[in-house]
Parts: sequence; structure tokens; C-alpha cells
Amino acid sequence: MRKISQQRGIALLFVASTSLALAACGASESASEPQAALPVSVVTVGTSDLDIADELPGRVVAYRVAEIRPQVAGIIQRRLFQQGSEVREGQPLFQINAMPFQADVDSARASVERANATLARARLQEERLAPLMKADAISGQSYDDAVASRRTAQAELAQARADLRRKNVDLGFSIIRSPISGRIDQAVFTEGALASVSDANPLATVQQIDRVYVDVRQPASRLEALRAAARAGAGNQGAPVELLSADGRSYPVKGKLLFSGVSVDPGTGQVIARVEFANPDRQLLPGMFVRAKLPRLHVAGAMTVPQQAVTHDAAGTATVNVVANGGKVSQRTVTTGDEQNGSVLITSGLKRGETVIVEGADRLQPGITVKPVAWSNPAAKR
Repeated sequence: MRKISQQRGIALLFVASTSLALAACGASESASEPQAALPVSVVTVGTSDLDIADELPGRVVAYRVAEIRPQVAGIIQRRLFQQGSEVREGQPLFQINAMPFQADVDSARASVERANATLARARLQEERLAPLMKADAISGQSYDDAVASRRTAQAELAQARADLRRKNVDLGFSIIRSPISGRIDQAVFTEGALASVSDANPLATVQQIDRVYVDVRQPASRLEALRAAARAGAGNQGAPVELLSADGRSYPVKGKLLFSGVSVDPGTGQVIARVEFANPDRQLLPGMFVRAKLPRLHVAGAMTVPQQAVTHDAAGTATVNVVANGGKVSQRTVTTGDEQNGSVLITSGLKRGETVIVEGADRLQPGITVKPVAWSNPAAKR
């Protein structure tokens, strides 16, 4: 029995030795095989002029606003417009009862006629006394009284004519007209209401919205950046400003930054920058909240890489993976700037023409060789 056990142990030892030898041989053959290059997506660093913009909230403001108020008091007889419609400058909007004003005009016209008659009589009296004065047939006092009466009649006629013009103006004010062209909102007063000059509420409001302003707020510290951008050519008067809706859609119009409309809000200390937009389709309505891409900085010859090509460690240091000749990869520390449209501005650490890994860096291992493949930007396919 002992002999059989010894033979069985020798057999097991032989099998184990053979297995180890085969495994070692396989490992040696695997190590000797060349490892395939790892495909990675890359971009070649280039330079181009870059305009950096801040996306900021803003509110739409009408280009012009006119409150429709009566200039004479009276009962409103008719509303002469469709609520919410477009009106033109000078278009009648309300009709106030004109009968009292017409009566005043008739009375003033009669006063003019009376003053005309008085003047005619005074002139005739002066003309009659003039030759008698020369012949010393009357006293000088009598002639002087006639001259004074004629001058008084002339003044009374001028006053009566001025009063007639004023009454005609009041009669004209009985028709309330729009001072500007634009869109009119709902009427606050209806037919039969008393229109008063001293009323706090306007009869209606007309807003010109074929052009609108967008007031954008940002920290006051950015004011000098706006001026610097203007000197560099990016934020100058008339620089294009893109407008976005609340859901991120871009409006098909471009605005221009008005530096004459830049002011500091004393309550918040923020800069209020006014941007003018054409609004032919009336898509932008007063009071709407929108977002505007306001130009802040112009960089000539800027180097940018996709945002996913840059990684940051716990200390905040930014690095990129650069592919050298032969497919070897090295990690490079870079200094980054602003982010714009999914790209990061590189201010130092890279050179033009270098190849940077965008996708596949998470699979890198020390000493591995990579196969660069041109990166395809998914945003460009949308």
C-alpha cells in the first residue's frame, strides 16, 4: 500500500510540473506578441479669433410707450379701435361728447364778430374826427379818446380770436388720437364713462414693438470689460447680440448693444445694459424674460480645445493628454480661460499643431501606444 501511495504522489507531482511549464510557456508567448494600438479621438490645436459672450437674463421693454389720456373732460361716446390691434400715429381712438365744445366755439365765434363790429365803429369814429381835429373844430382830447377806443377794439378783437382758437383746440381734443404708431392694449374706460384730465389711470396704452429694447443686468465690475471689448472690436456700438428664449431657442434676430443705454442701478449696484432688437413679427413682447449673449471679450489667435479634453485634479490643476510622434501619450499641464460653446480657451501649455486626446483618455495605461482618430463633434451634426 505504501508503494502504491508513493507512485500516485509522483504522478500528481509530474502533472503539476507539466501544467506550470505549459502556463509559463503560454505567458512567454503572450508577452512576446506586440500589443495593438488603442484608438482614441483627437483634435489638432489651431488658432482663430474668438468672441466671448456672457449669457445673462434680461427683460423686454417697448421701444416707445404712450399713455392715452384725455386733454378735456367729457363723456366717452365711442371707442374707435379694436383692442389689441395695431394703430397708426394720429388715428382716432375715443370720441368724447363734442356738443359742449361746439357750443363754446360758436360762442367764441360770435364774440369775434362782436369785436369786429366794435373795431369797425371805432375806426369810423376816428376817421370822422381826424379832419375836425386838423381844423381845430374839436378838442384834442376828443380825438385822443377816439384813437384809444380804436386801439381797445383791436385788442378785444385779438383776444376774441385767441379765445376762438382755444375753443377750436378743445373741440379737436374731443377726438382722442394716438400720438404714436404701435399696438394698443385693452381700453380701461368704456362708452358712457367720464373722461377726466386729472384721472390717474389712462384710457389705454399704445406700445411700439416693431423694435424693442432688452435691458440686461450684470455686475458693475463688468462695465470696464464691456468698454474694453468695445475698444477691441467685439462689444462696440452695433455689436451683434444673440437672444435666447426661456427654453434656450435662439431668436432669428440680432441686436446691437447701445452704450448710451448703460447705467448702474443704485439699488443693486448692477450694470443695466440696453440692447436694441428689430421685432418685425412681434415675437418679443414687453415684460418677457429672455437671455442675451452679451459680448465681453475679443481674443485674437485664440487656442481652444473641446471641454471634455481637459481634466482637473483635486487641486484644480488642468491637464490634457497630448499625442506625440509614434503614438506615445504625455500629460500636459495647461492654463485655461473662458468656456464658450463647449470649448475651453487655452492661454498657455499648448502649441499650435499639437494633437490632443478628446475621447478615450480614460483607457490609457503607462507606456501604451495610441491610434489617433479625428474627433467628430456631435453638436455639429444637430
